[in-house]
Amino acid sequence: MDKPLISHRLMDSDSSLAEVPTKAPKVGILGSGDFARSLATRLVNSGFSVVVGSRNPKRTAKLFPSAVQVTFQVEAVSSPEVIFVAMFREHYSSLCVLSDQIAGKILVDVSNPIEQEHLQCRESNAEYLASLFPTCAVVKAFNVISAWTLQTGPRDGNRQVPICSNQLEAKRTVSELVHAMGFSPVDMGSLVSAREVEAMPLRLLPGWKVPAILALGLFVFFYAYNFIRDVLQPYVQEGKNKFYKLPVSVVNMTLPCVAYVLLSLVYLPGVLAAALQLWHSTKYRRFPDWLDHWLQHRKQIGLLSFFCATLHVLYSFCLPLCYSYSYNIIDLAVKQVLVNKSYLWIEEEVWRKEIYLSLGILAFGTLSLLAVTSLPSIANLLNWREFSFIQSTLGFVALVLSTLHTLTYGWSRAFEESSYKFYLPPTFTLTLLVPCLVILARGLLLLPCFSHRLAKIRRGWEKADSIQFILPEDHTLAQKTSCV
Repeated sequence: MDKPLISHRLMDSDSSLAEVPTKAPKVGILGSGDFARSLATRLVNSGFSVVVGSRNPKRTAKLFPSAVQVTFQVEAVSSPEVIFVAMFREHYSSLCVLSDQIAGKILVDVSNPIEQEHLQCRESNAEYLASLFPTCAVVKAFNVISAWTLQTGPRDGNRQVPICSNQLEAKRTVSELVHAMGFSPVDMGSLVSAREVEAMPLRLLPGWKVPAILALGLFVFFYAYNFIRDVLQPYVQEGKNKFYKLPVSVVNMTLPCVAYVLLSLVYLPGVLAAALQLWHSTKYRRFPDWLDHWLQHRKQIGLLSFFCATLHVLYSFCLPLCYSYSYNIIDLAVKQVLVNKSYLWIEEEVWRKEIYLSLGILAFGTLSLLAVTSLPSIANLLNWREFSFIQSTLGFVALVLSTLHTLTYGWSRAFEESSYKFYLPPTFTLTLLVPCLVILARGLLLLPCFSHRLAKIRRGWEKADSIQFILPEDHTLAQKTSCV
């Protein structure tokens, strides 16, 4: 690139990036790309003396801060003990001419392979670099930190820097350097773990794939169901064209269904896990894989539920802006005048609407609290009891409020024959199945006969006939053996 990510003028004007003292620890960088420039800026800002090795130092010197010394690669690796290799894997072999100069030094590999390279190559980039320079201590680090995070500081990105190496002393030195730069080192073990570390940036929301597919599947199902009932049925049986409902109205009827079912699916695996623990009378028996993965995805499912609920609120506020909504109000007013009925106040319907809206606001507010406390910055301020109370107890309250909100919306329409279009039950009756099952199961688990037993199991108690103790043959040894 001809332009650096941080302008040269900004570097000179920033007093924190001024020339460092000559006694500052010296660090070398091989490479002059975007990451090398950002890395040099962060190192200078952290009090290090930086020398950059480039094949064309005259052309690249203007892209770095004035405090950074840009020279040829041979000169750049002569004095520093720690050298960052900010180059692509295919260029590693070009550094073999520097083998004598970098012997015994620490090489920090910051590169990342593309997905195709990661699948084709059995060894990681760091292992390949170590095979080329066996006399050097190779450390894998900083590959999960972006150039933007290095520029703006760790406050705008993840502080954790995974580190792995076969040399403990080299790993300690790099860990201290990471601390000095404002990040938090995470020891990942030996260099064999470099392949796993290099796979981290290649993952695209790994924990969101299954919840996203689940939410999308529920949306498609309920959207098709609402389309058949509210658009297709009037068109087929009554000849009314209501396809204008597809962009807003049908979507707004679908979103709360998805949010409601997803919220119930957050607490259903906990009920199933408790039932299995009661059935086996132990907490040490592993859950099935499907249940284990379900429990691990509860946070993502809950956030998707909050996302759909938020969209439902926004769509509901925008409904009065629709032309069809205004037309229906005018049409109702005209019919009221024609039939000479000046008073359409229905006490029961007014109360139903008021309670329906109030319960919806309470449910959305509680769900918002759950979403906020799931953020790491907020969750870290809570102890385990507080976090468990909000996510478990208040989460269950949100589910109950959502159920009451849905029941108030349906009211008595579930028992009206006109509500069954194409012999299909109203949509809200389908959404009530799983949540009501969860609420009923949670209510049963609160009974003393189940709650006391479950509390004992989760504290380590097991059924007596499932534990077998083998007593030692020597009686004196048996007396010294402690019983638990």
